[in-house]
Amino acid sequence: MKRVTIYDVAKESGVSLATVSRVINGSDVVKQPTRDRVQAAIEKLGYKPNAIAQGLALQRTTTIGLVVPEASFTYTGQIINGLIDVAKIYNYNIMLHTITAGITDINDVIEDIIKSRVDGVIIYNDKLMISEMDELSKYNIPIVVIGNKVTGDNICCVYVDIEKAIYELTLKYLEEDKTNIAIIEDRKNDFSNRQMINGASAAFAKKGLKFENFLRIPADARTSYAFLSEWMRTHRYDVMIGNRDSQAMAIVNTARENGISVPEDMDVVCVIDTKYNSMMRPQISSFSIPSYDLGAVSMRVMTKMLQNDANFDKQIELSYLFTPRQSTKN
Repeated sequence: MKRVTIYDVAKESGVSLATVSRVINGSDVVKQPTRDRVQAAIEKLGYKPNAIAQGLALQRTTTIGLVVPEASFTYTGQIINGLIDVAKIYNYNIMLHTITAGITDINDVIEDIIKSRVDGVIIYNDKLMISEMDELSKYNIPIVVIGNKVTGDNICCVYVDIEKAIYELTLKYLEEDKTNIAIIEDRKNDFSNRQMINGASAAFAKKGLKFENFLRIPADARTSYAFLSEWMRTHRYDVMIGNRDSQAMAIVNTARENGISVPEDMDVVCVIDTKYNSMMRPQISSFSIPSYDLGAVSMRVMTKMLQNDANFDKQIELSYLFTPRQSTKN
């Protein structure tokens, strides 16, 4: 079957190629009767404008670069789904780039993406640091960051306030006279570590106490499990909090191996909820974070930035919900 081209549309509607191009690209200089004739020809012939050619005419590519860490696909799947669904509504294409810890430098990835002439970049990287954000600010291109509460001249963010979540959770336990609360370090995510420490410290301070049980994993310990296997032999807590599912599972397993019953002797909470938390026994209590909405809202923010719409917040906070399961008593 012959591919329909812009030339066929021009011939069918009896106008010039330039007029067809103006109609396709939304120019308001074409009179309505002519516009209607061109649109009718497009529908009759089933013409599909080439996105790249259309983007060049508009001095944009209608493509958004998306950067995600390869190791976080379990969590980012719904973020990507939400982002793509909104991108389709606004006729944007998504160019996906992944980052591998210890191998890929995010600044190199961003530079490569920008060289490809994307209209904007959306980044989900839970290890993104302030210094890296400063580096990204040099690019005169819209950037939306998912997860981290940061902004700049051309940078917006969509996030969930984990610091507030940990503050509320910790305060709840303190009000139940459970003061022996520990948070285990996530060596893959220093930003989340700071959020958790700040949240717990604020709750302790409100009660006139000091939070001191942030458990740093020694450099020679390969995993959270390896560290906790030894640590839990001589340490007991009312509550232990891990950032990701693998850490929460390590807490539950090493507790069991050392005669600590969950939740009878100790509550265990995971910050980031995934399907694996409900597959574990006991099922692990965690915070349900609207990952699909993180992606969808981030893409909508990007469209507003590209449209130079000043009527939107540069920092958008989404809500979370604590989901109690079998690893906590209530």
